[in-house]
Amino acid sequence: MSTPAKLSYGLIALTLLLVGWLHMAVPFITVLFSTFALQKLRFWGRKDVAIAIFSILVVAFFYVFVFFIERALDALPKILDSLVPLIIEAAKEYKISLPFTDVNSLKEVLLGLVKDDWLGLGNLAKNLTRQLVFLLIGIVVAISLFLNSTVDLARETHFVKNNLYSLTADEMTHRFRSFYDSFSTVMGAQIAISTINTALTAIFILGVGMDYPRFLIIITFACGLLPIVGNVISNTFIVSVGLTVSWKLALGALAFLIVIHKLEYFLNSKIIGDRIKNPMWLTLLGLILGERLMGIPGMILAPVVLHYIKTEATKHQVAETRSPVKEPAPVN
Repeated sequence: MSTPAKLSYGLIALTLLLVGWLHMAVPFITVLFSTFALQKLRFWGRKDVAIAIFSILVVAFFYVFVFFIERALDALPKILDSLVPLIIEAAKEYKISLPFTDVNSLKEVLLGLVKDDWLGLGNLAKNLTRQLVFLLIGIVVAISLFLNSTVDLARETHFVKNNLYSLTADEMTHRFRSFYDSFSTVMGAQIAISTINTALTAIFILGVGMDYPRFLIIITFACGLLPIVGNVISNTFIVSVGLTVSWKLALGALAFLIVIHKLEYFLNSKIIGDRIKNPMWLTLLGLILGERLMGIPGMILAPVVLHYIKTEATKHQVAETRSPVKEPAPVN
């Protein structure tokens, strides 16, 4: 293996370590997913068309998200007025002590919690703002790479033609292109998972007669293209719509969606495992480790990293070869 190749492997390993250590998974995943979307939207081979459509979709998504959150917040007081008496009645029946006796006392309790944990809420708002900025940076970086992915822009001006920097830049391009190909492979499996998830969710949405069924089904499929976290986003939309109708519908939707969310763990390990040709247990282990190390972003990256390691490792021949380990014969 050449020196530039060794350096490129070291640099991509360092990149992945820094992504986890510095909690930069959100912009990293945003770059990958945005690039994937831009490639799929590249109609007639025109990049400007892809960027225009992608920008419209991003703006529309944020607008609709804010719209439904506002609808849910507007309906929240009415929901509390009907929900709190039922909670108090159930608490009396089962002899459970509650810190409130009506809606007004509940508001006082919530206000007290906000005052006591004002610093925590401030940190939460600060973190959400930071993640939003990272998201926007990731989108800008993806568009920039989509327009021009060249690393060594001044290659023709170098005094030495085959210099270490230029050759390492070429190898780095190959490494990251291979990593993106792994992401694209996993996304192909995610489309199948999203289709199954959307079908199950559509049965529930149509069965209970929720408002905006077409929109909710479309947003469920679109968000489902994001592994794991997509379910969280689509669930927010569905529960928000449920809240505008009744708290019972919202709770029912939440319970159903939690079951679907847990099912996706096994769908991920099975379908993605088959797609990247890894055993189900290895993919499931990767999802668990990814979640422990980086949370939901780690679960998104875990199958990609597994496939990338396998892809790169199979490109290199070793001097010593051994026959594959055979499974033990069953004991009679």
